[in-house]
Amino acid sequence: MLGAAFALVAVGAGAFGAHALRARLTPDLLAVFETGARYQMYHALALLGVAWAAAQWPSSLVAAAGWLFVFGMVVFSGSLYLLALSGIRWLGAVTPLGGVAFLAGWAALLIAAWRGAGR
Repeated sequence: MLGAAFALVAVGAGAFGAHALRARLTPDLLAVFETGARYQMYHALALLGVAWAAAQWPSSLVAAAGWLFVFGMVVFSGSLYLLALSGIRWLGAVTPLGGVAFLAGWAALLIAAWRGAGR
């Protein structure tokens, strides 16, 4: 459910950026906004993969991967959206925390798959 919801928002954000913001933001801030939408979509799709993985290899690692992706989308993409719309540059310092959550989520999913494949 969360994967579909985040994908829906990512498509809306992408369309909003492409149509409503193109004339309002500088090219560098528009690129920042688009990066947020792109990474949100990647990880919304990853959440759908986590749902599948949870059925294949039920474990706390799979659940952790999903929640790390959610946290990463909120922090990474959210900080980029806010930075682009507000111009507040210090928000860029928050973005890497979301990136670390993405990496941790992928690592957790990798370990869960490794363990699940060994059964």
